[in-house]
Amino acid sequence: MRPFERAILHLDLDAFFASVECLRNDALRGRPLIIGGTGGRGVVASCSYEARKFGVRSAMPVKMALRLCPDAVVLRGDMDAYTRHSQLITAVIESEAPLFEKASIDEFYLDLSGMDRYIGCWKWAQELRAKLLKEAGLPFSMALSVNKLVSKVGAGEAKPNGNRVVENGTEQAFLAPLHIRKLPGIGDATARKLNLMGVQTVQTLSILPPLLLRREFGRPGLELWKKANAIDESPVVPYRDQQSMSTEDTLHTDTIDPRFLRDKLTGMVTRLAYELRQAGKLTACVTVKIRYTDFNTYTRQQKLPYTAHDTELLHCAHELLDRLYERRQAIRLIGVKFSNLVCGYPQMELFRDTGEDERLLHAMDQIRTKFGKDAIARSTEKK
Repeated sequence: MRPFERAILHLDLDAFFASVECLRNDALRGRPLIIGGTGGRGVVASCSYEARKFGVRSAMPVKMALRLCPDAVVLRGDMDAYTRHSQLITAVIESEAPLFEKASIDEFYLDLSGMDRYIGCWKWAQELRAKLLKEAGLPFSMALSVNKLVSKVGAGEAKPNGNRVVENGTEQAFLAPLHIRKLPGIGDATARKLNLMGVQTVQTLSILPPLLLRREFGRPGLELWKKANAIDESPVVPYRDQQSMSTEDTLHTDTIDPRFLRDKLTGMVTRLAYELRQAGKLTACVTVKIRYTDFNTYTRQQKLPYTAHDTELLHCAHELLDRLYERRQAIRLIGVKFSNLVCGYPQMELFRDTGEDERLLHAMDQIRTKFGKDAIARSTEKK
């Protein structure tokens, strides 16, 4: 094997929620298992590979999933349990890896650059795999390559519970025959547009002129070209367990207008919730802060089930503001904070029984990603 000048290992826990449930209850092993909302409009958050054989997929309505797989066991899920298992795996990696990034509750990037001069990157990775399996008992797939992009795709190709090495210098050849949907960040809309352009494989995408992709997709078009050509210089960001995120605004003019304050808080919460989802985080505590014109400052907080969903966070924040703003005195500052953060996919909101809301939230996030955080806003009208 040709030595790696830069070596990035990607670890991806397989069907993480379902695997944790099987670890907790051995009777579930080998059975089709669906984690998601149990109400009439529930959607699939995760499912076992046994369920996937029937066509069950994440974000699918549970009713449809049960039509495809009537014998599936449906569980609402236990976010606290998933977080504990993720923290256990994080602790093992932290004790062994020189530099790692926790990308989400079940994904990790490790920078092993330089190890080929000593123990060897792949040998070290295999030893880490053995320790993780012994300590956590959960299946995972992993891949080693020169960058994060190729390693992530490689781990996906190694599923379930497999290994993959994409040797130095073979990155483009590895990606070339794959379908474009295998590249991270290519969703349904982008794939449809590329298909209309005659593009279905990564190889075809890689030979398109970058200026053509820029014209058709804007700035993200250049990123598509880079991905197709296995170009990714993004670093492994050292893991830090962020405990909270917040924002506050000192108003240009002190106000007693409750509608203005509600509008201001709505904008702050939705922007912060978007950042929460982009960071792959969920929150279990909301705090609202106000400062009156006499500089007296008051806060109230409320705990809630782990979420990153606008609707739940706005409802909580508006209730806190109503309880806080009791004095008929002008306010000069308003703020909001999300705390008790844990890593988690945006799909974890799929535990909620609001499939239509989830699709709306996803569409709004796509607009924000393309045009900026303030490109779209929610109505502040009370229902």
